[in-house]
Amino acid sequence: MTCTGGELADGTPYRFVVPDRWNGVVLVDLDFVSSAADEPLTAELTGRGYAVGGTSRDVTGWRIADAVDNQASALGRFEEAVGPPRWAVASGRSMGGFVSAGVAQVHPDVFDAAVPFCGGLGGSVGQWNQKLDTVFTLKHLLFPDSALPVTRIPADTGQATADWRSALAGAQATPAGRARIALAAAVGQLPGWGLDADGAATPVPDPGDADAVQEGMYLALAGGSQPYIGQAMSSRRSIETLAGGNPSWNTGVDYARQFAAASPEQRRTVRQLYSRAGLDVRADLGALARAPRIGADPAAVAYLEKGIVFDGDLRIPVLTVNPIGDQISTVAQQQAYGMAARAAGNAALLRQSYVRTVGHCTFTPGEQVAAITVMTERLTTGRWSGSATPGNLNRLAGEAGEAPGRYVHYRPPVFNRPYFG
Repeated sequence: MTCTGGELADGTPYRFVVPDRWNGVVLVDLDFVSSAADEPLTAELTGRGYAVGGTSRDVTGWRIADAVDNQASALGRFEEAVGPPRWAVASGRSMGGFVSAGVAQVHPDVFDAAVPFCGGLGGSVGQWNQKLDTVFTLKHLLFPDSALPVTRIPADTGQATADWRSALAGAQATPAGRARIALAAAVGQLPGWGLDADGAATPVPDPGDADAVQEGMYLALAGGSQPYIGQAMSSRRSIETLAGGNPSWNTGVDYARQFAAASPEQRRTVRQLYSRAGLDVRADLGALARAPRIGADPAAVAYLEKGIVFDGDLRIPVLTVNPIGDQISTVAQQQAYGMAARAAGNAALLRQSYVRTVGHCTFTPGEQVAAITVMTERLTTGRWSGSATPGNLNRLAGEAGEAPGRYVHYRPPVFNRPYFG
């Protein structure tokens, strides 16, 4: 095993690990430098002959265009030190998945494929508009006279998150609060499944059990160690600081239409809880329709557009992987990415897969190895040949890890805030 590393021109560190019996494939990840040296996924991949490496997000943060270009620069340094790979694959989790999808669109001349895991593939503008919808609905219906922020997040994001979580916990203790939390989560396309206070997965709720579905929605919003509302504070603050303003808007948004497009179990849950609480969901949707809207700062929108807008312009194969219960990279965003690829005539280059798990990026190493293996086969043969099916991915995951794979057939809901520039 050999290692190579250093710093890129902007000070971003990079590092690669190359096994003695290298198979010619190198994986490049936004967060590799920040991951533990003994991470099981790295050990499994290098044991299979893959070179693994990449950068860190610490310098670039939400400067997505720079992060995307850094992946190409890091690959160039790898080639100088080790030699040209047979195949170069961009892959990562969370923002790393987002960036690897950006690499596929921006640097198809440098990379041969991408495997984005749990990336917000509705794009920066789309996903932050969706998060605005959720938080706006919560604020207007539950806490209209409070100082809880929706945009213009204060510097102390930890306190802002704590204030929101405290307020939501109080609302969750009342019938009216539970009903309105469910409505906001349905509007924002959050999963009805979450992690408990200790970060452990809760049981998959029965779709007909309104209380269980609502509890899942609340936990996705405010539970676990990485709640939706926390990211809606901390990451929005980072973006607003870099962009010089607010990049999100809800002018012209019809929340009644977004609720009507929610999953059947979430619509049933909202209606049942509203009925129990003695409330009228139509009245609340009417109040939302009349609520003053939030406008975006055009320069801030342009900043996010510069990062990346996923427009379906694919020239290399891409395999996306997303948990169906991901509260941060909500699964509906995958639908927007697929729709863009189809509209651009590039559906043949894309395969999308889904894992029955809850939480953000909660894959097993075996499930991740399975996706990488499928992409390697795609590069080697030049065709998918049914390799990206749940059955085949689960077989490969079982061979690579101790736990069976959890890939499932799944059709994500239509993303309610698509943005293609």
